[in-house]
Amino acid sequence: MRIARDLSELAPPGDGSIVSIGFYDGVHLGHQALVASVLERAAVAGLTTTVVTFDRHPAQVLRPESAPLLLCDLDQKLELLAGTGVDQTFVIHFDEERARESAEHFVRDVLVGGLGAKVVVVGEDFHFGHRRAGNVALLEDMGAALGFEVVGHHLVGLDWTDARPEMQVSSTAIRRALVEGRLDDANEMLGRPHEMRGPVVDGDKRGRQIGFPTANVAIRPEILMPADGIYAGWLVRPTGERLPAAVYLGTRPTFYEDQPASLLEVHCLDWDGDLYGEEVRVLFEHRLRGDRRFDTIEQLTAQLAIDCQQSKELLTSESP
Repeated sequence: MRIARDLSELAPPGDGSIVSIGFYDGVHLGHQALVASVLERAAVAGLTTTVVTFDRHPAQVLRPESAPLLLCDLDQKLELLAGTGVDQTFVIHFDEERARESAEHFVRDVLVGGLGAKVVVVGEDFHFGHRRAGNVALLEDMGAALGFEVVGHHLVGLDWTDARPEMQVSSTAIRRALVEGRLDDANEMLGRPHEMRGPVVDGDKRGRQIGFPTANVAIRPEILMPADGIYAGWLVRPTGERLPAAVYLGTRPTFYEDQPASLLEVHCLDWDGDLYGEEVRVLFEHRLRGDRRFDTIEQLTAQLAIDCQQSKELLTSESP
């Protein structure tokens, strides 16, 4: 998949392109259904497939105090989009200047002038441009004048078919499921285990002191943390090595009363090695329990042994 961050890097294809536009946070099953529609139409018409997305959520610029936390960073999003089979992705730098751009200018400059759009496929609730003035109806009007077709894709459920609002797959629904501790629901909508990424950094060695050494993974502040608790999952190293793990998210209430934010700590099962400085991926397969405070260290270590054994049994039964 070609990736461009400036229109000059993408000459309009000779036969034109079929374009989808969106933030694509998480590249979940709903997004995948949209891209599948793009690929199917492109195969019939002989068009280049293009996804237009943004390097940050527009709300981070327009209303940062209420911007949603994200399911994935830009690098992971681009990896996931590449996995869908699209030909190219154009990443737009979203800033205050871009926020002031009219919907009409965006259509003429980016979609038609830059990408040679012959078909534009978006979700039926899609809005864009200054003050979100652009929508499917505006695209249809401009498409009739400028020579491109518009497809407003219905929002879908888990089976990729039209769904009632409460059954629709969306980034918002996945975020809600994660913060409510409904990992199975979130993973089903994502079509894969939820993932978080970051470098392994120094911690205070509490886990090692009680027999459960952990890799402390630093997560960027704009990324959503699932509900506090214990999870069974995998730590994936830069080499691709997958290590079964018991994953902790929480404020360590047994040790601290005023921990300001939840931490991500990963105990790799039956493995001992140095992960410091590595950029790792943490995959969340199962949620075992919520976080809690224990009265004694002995109670905590006894529960951690149970958590690790349960994680091992779950992950062993699912290993390829």
